[in-house]
Amino acid sequence: MKREDIIFQALLLIHISVACLFFAASAQSDSSSSVVVAGYNVSAPAGSNVVLQCVSGRMVWTRDSVMDRQRVVHWDLYRTQPDYAMERVVDMFSTEEQRIYNSYNLGRVGIITTAFKDGNFSLLIKDVTMNDRGLYSCNLHHLYCHLYETVRVQLNVTKSRRKEQRFWDGQKAVFVVLLGTTVALPCINRRNVWTDWSNDEGDQQVVHWDRQSPGIHQDRADRLVDLYASGEQRSYGPLFLQRKMNISNQAFSDGDFSLTISDLKPTDQGRYSCHLHHHYCGLHERREFQVTVEPPVIQTTRPAIALPAVDKDSTKAESTRVINVIVADQRHHFLLPLGYVLTSLLLLAFIILIIILITRRRRMKEFNPQASMRSSRSQTSSDEFEMDVTEVTVSNDEERGFEYKNNLLREKVHVNTQPKVIDLDKEMQKFSK
Repeated sequence: MKREDIIFQALLLIHISVACLFFAASAQSDSSSSVVVAGYNVSAPAGSNVVLQCVSGRMVWTRDSVMDRQRVVHWDLYRTQPDYAMERVVDMFSTEEQRIYNSYNLGRVGIITTAFKDGNFSLLIKDVTMNDRGLYSCNLHHLYCHLYETVRVQLNVTKSRRKEQRFWDGQKAVFVVLLGTTVALPCINRRNVWTDWSNDEGDQQVVHWDRQSPGIHQDRADRLVDLYASGEQRSYGPLFLQRKMNISNQAFSDGDFSLTISDLKPTDQGRYSCHLHHHYCGLHERREFQVTVEPPVIQTTRPAIALPAVDKDSTKAESTRVINVIVADQRHHFLLPLGYVLTSLLLLAFIILIIILITRRRRMKEFNPQASMRSSRSQTSSDEFEMDVTEVTVSNDEERGFEYKNNLLREKVHVNTQPKVIDLDKEMQKFSK
């Protein structure tokens, strides 16, 4: 075991310089300065309340009780031959627990046990074979901080010692090693997020608001309020300023660090900055808000009505006038439109009924033509009768005209026209004789 450790340390010293050149970006420490991720222009009238929204899901206080499962590193192998397969090689958690997936690699492939302390997650492969060729990827996951990083290394195997080399092809590191030797594929990341765990993380997360008055540099900005994940809150400035600017106490549980400003005044305008710091996760963000205060909103009022002149000499006191205003019960306000709707429906139904009756009457006339024919016949017969009567009357008038020309004839006509009187008694006597 001692000999293997000596070989491993020697290989690490040889490859440490190459690894630092290839992965300089991932080996850099956290920057103390904040990065501006958003900028907003906010305008509000004087006297109103304004909310400067600063929301971040990465600052939500959801620390897992199982801390050893928050950080994990695993190596994968991608082979182009024969079937372009992806194979998981090894997993390792922050508790130094390792899991080897292929029984062929037991005792031959592994990660150094102090990886989460010194940030060296290199993969050690002993007795390299042709089956070890392929593209290796070192995947670093921090579930609590939502950080995911990947490092890729290409491993080629040769039988000639003269062909051994290590170079950068523009996208990844390429290692050409001799068959049967031991190789360490580098994956180094010494950032605190991968190596340390703070026992008191409440001081690791902090949010603070600053305000820059017009013409003031950022370095001379006034601190407004500080809020820690432990619940501690610090306010700065005069007492009236502390009362009008505040942050919710549930900010870290909701991820909402918005600043509320009440009774906005022209002196409150300027540039506000929301700084989010998570020292353990390496998070430093800043959101800026340019606040402009507009003139207050003037509410239009009705012109004053002149009151009638009061007689100063009058000593009579005017009695107070009481105006009774009867307000309809709002619970039945829907009955009025409901009555309109019902009336309209009834009127519509009445119109439809009339149309149906007229239509039926017309259809009855069409289906009973005999009655119409009888009526027409009776009408024609009456007309003919009237015509005959008129003709008779006309002929009688003409005959009488001729007869009445002679007076003698007229008398004769009168005699002839007199009704004949029959005595029934005489007639009965004749029959009795």
